[in-house]
Amino acid sequence: MQRLTTAGRLLITALILALIYFGLKYVAGIDLIQKFRAGNKTEQTDTTSPTLPPGQEATEAAQGTGGVDVNAGESTASSEASSDGGSQAAFNYQAPEPQGGKLKGVVELGASGFNSFIVRIDDQKRWKLEKFEFGNSLVLENMATDLDIRAGLKQYIANMLNFGVNGREIQFVISSGALKAETTQKIIKNLKALNYVVNTVTPEQEGKLALRAALPAEFDDNAFVVDIGSGNTKISWRTGSNVSALETYGAKYFQNGDTDDKVYDDVKAKAKQVPADLRKTCFIIGGVPSELAKQVRKGKERYTVLKMPAGYTGENAKQKAGLTIYKAVADATGTQQFVFDWDANFTIGYLLSLK
Repeated sequence: MQRLTTAGRLLITALILALIYFGLKYVAGIDLIQKFRAGNKTEQTDTTSPTLPPGQEATEAAQGTGGVDVNAGESTASSEASSDGGSQAAFNYQAPEPQGGKLKGVVELGASGFNSFIVRIDDQKRWKLEKFEFGNSLVLENMATDLDIRAGLKQYIANMLNFGVNGREIQFVISSGALKAETTQKIIKNLKALNYVVNTVTPEQEGKLALRAALPAEFDDNAFVVDIGSGNTKISWRTGSNVSALETYGAKYFQNGDTDDKVYDDVKAKAKQVPADLRKTCFIIGGVPSELAKQVRKGKERYTVLKMPAGYTGENAKQKAGLTIYKAVADATGTQQFVFDWDANFTIGYLLSLK
């Protein structure tokens, strides 16, 4: 360095300073670029996060494609519900409420029990179920004694009177299934001893009365009614001003030694007679359908859409028999919506038929 001239020294110093300058600038530039890129990434995350549903950010951070996985899970669940006979969508129909009206009572003697209903009916035949009671009479098994009958009927009558029903507005109806039992004549005799009139109905009449109570007028053109009782089943529908009703086996058919195949074939043959344009919806009532509806009812809804027959397993002989009947109807008609009405009963149809 001592041999260099002053100009040489200055030139070397300038070169060193230039190298230091450009080296620092290069390093600083890389740092700035990285910061810039990081800044842009943060902005994109902040911009897109608010558009995600609450809680999904964490799912996507953990899974990468969390949103896709969630949707796929929902599709699978829906598919499984459909394949195992899962229940259909909720039935949103609202029955019209009576305006004013009068309280009327009816006691039904069915093949499996004494049932009572208190209904408010107005002059336009709009109705509302106000109170009901169900009991076990073992009528079909001929195990109901005179004491059972008299005590049970008196209790029902007393409860109706206490609720506010006029004694002259109480009716007694014997179901067509119960008429087949030997002990039914005892019941009629006991009622007459209490000065009450006893009304009996044929299976065809019972089917028509079930239709009157269970089929809303808005569904006259696309629905039919099935009433699965213990003693018999009634299938009914309306075509114009005409009402048709057919009788087939009830849910206690096994007590008579009838086989599942025999019953299935008979029910299917009867159900096939329902006109094709009336098979969109079936309003279904009766003891076994009510047990099936309990398994899927939501809150206190009046109408419950049942699962298809394959979605149920019978818990006892009567339920299994009822499911055989239900399956035969579904197979014969191809109907996909079976709606159970918690309030309807053929005896209410009887009250509606009175002037």
